[in-house]
Amino acid sequence: MTDTTEAPEKKETEHDEGAMTIWEHLDELRSRLVKALLAAVLGAGVGWYFRKSILLFLAKPLIDAWDPSLGPPEIHFKALGEGFVMYLKIAILGGFVMAFPLIVYQIWAFVAPGLYKNEKKYSILFVLSSCGLFVMGSYFSWRFAFPVAAKYLLSYAGKDPDLHGLVITPTLMITEYIAFVTKMLMAFGIIFELPVVVLFLSVAGLINHTHLIKFFRYFIVIAFVIAAILTPPDPLSQIMMALPLMLLYGVSIGVAWLFGRKK
Repeated sequence: MTDTTEAPEKKETEHDEGAMTIWEHLDELRSRLVKALLAAVLGAGVGWYFRKSILLFLAKPLIDAWDPSLGPPEIHFKALGEGFVMYLKIAILGGFVMAFPLIVYQIWAFVAPGLYKNEKKYSILFVLSSCGLFVMGSYFSWRFAFPVAAKYLLSYAGKDPDLHGLVITPTLMITEYIAFVTKMLMAFGIIFELPVVVLFLSVAGLINHTHLIKFFRYFIVIAFVIAAILTPPDPLSQIMMALPLMLLYGVSIGVAWLFGRKK
């Protein structure tokens, strides 16, 4: 008697598309990269139009943390074309943020043909959660982490009685400031993507919640190392990155348990 119990399982795990050659994969990758690049360029054009609003948005934490005894908040540039370069970087940053959903979709669209039918149903969840978590991470940095870091670092400026009246005046350069803020926003946005990475790996069957639970004690050390590398050299900023990172790791354990591939 013929056993037919394996047929449904085979049908369930069968790929939608036939196997692609290496050249077809490379052509698909090129197409996805071009679309992502065009989205970023168009977003940069929109960012250039709103460049002053974006600059004010990026400078607000500094303005709020500035000590009035230092005079009005100022940002300088030393080279003739540095102001233009600064606005260009701001436009590119704004363009990347606006194009981020489409960039994430292009990444997923390239990977999706290699997944099974039951794994592709997470595509919308993957795109939406990636964009949402990146925005949440960047906003957390802009609203909480960066103001705290700016307040602490600016506390070393001004007139110190222990220095016999010597005044320490901060001279902030616009290019360095934009690079610093961009690094903070990108760093927090990327680390908030941890649950999405775990979702992808767990759906693919590469990890499960048991692996994550066993690795948690090592991740605590890794979280503080990452925070020490990506944040300013003050303990409070490092703690403000390390703690959310550990919390996100805990969320990732739940994600792996809910969406992980069952044996």
